Amino acid sequence: MPICAGISTASTSPPPETMAVERRPSNEALLQQLRDGSAKFELVSPSILPLPSGPRFFARIGSSLNGISPAMKKVEHYSVQKVTGDGRCMFRALVKGMARNKGLKLNMNQETEDADELRMAVKEVMCDNGEERLQYEEAIVAITIDESLKRYCQRIGRSGFWGGESELLVLSRLCRQPIVVYIPVHEHAATTGSNGFIPIAEYGSEFKKPKKGKARMVVRLLYSSNNHYDLLI
Repeated sequence: MPICAGISTASTSPPPETMAVERRPSNEALLQQLRDGSAKFELVSPSILPLPSGPRFFARIGSSLNGISPAMKKVEHYSVQKVTGDGRCMFRALVKGMARNKGLKLNMNQETEDADELRMAVKEVMCDNGEERLQYEEAIVAITIDESLKRYCQRIGRSGFWGGESELLVLSRLCRQPIVVYIPVHEHAATTGSNGFIPIAEYGSEFKKPKKGKARMVVRLLYSSNNHYDLLI
């Protein structure tokens, strides 16, 4: 049985109540602005952790925290459940967390299969279904900041594909799953001390207490500067 109930061989379109998004320019319009030089960029607060440069890092993390209360940035304490670092680590951490919330324990083969299922579900939405892809404009923009959609679709079909913000944007809605990403305190430039974790991004918060349907428990992912994800419990 799939860990993510939203994934099936039928249409994976999210329920109508999850499709209401803030009106914004289409992805095509944003790309045209980039081409003709009219695009506007916002400098985020330097108090937000500046992640190291390199491929496949989070996009727009700073702006996602600007409107969040200071409580969101406080140090929190959890145990770390290590995840195998085989390129699937983000997907592995997510399926382990969703299974744990359901009282299930996956063996390594089940974990691998479910992680690959999540990755291919994102591919189906973003690469194989043009109409459905338009429902995930934030993910499209996050992807095309770094590379063409064609190149992305070639890479995501590989088992060693590294997941990140684009995939979390899709899966949080597709699985109706609230997700919070943390970093270790010692990696936060504005924080002293070495213990605990700082939340840096949140996805699918509307599913914590939805107007319709069952509330979902949060899955907490730990992201470290060596491009690896573990699970926080």
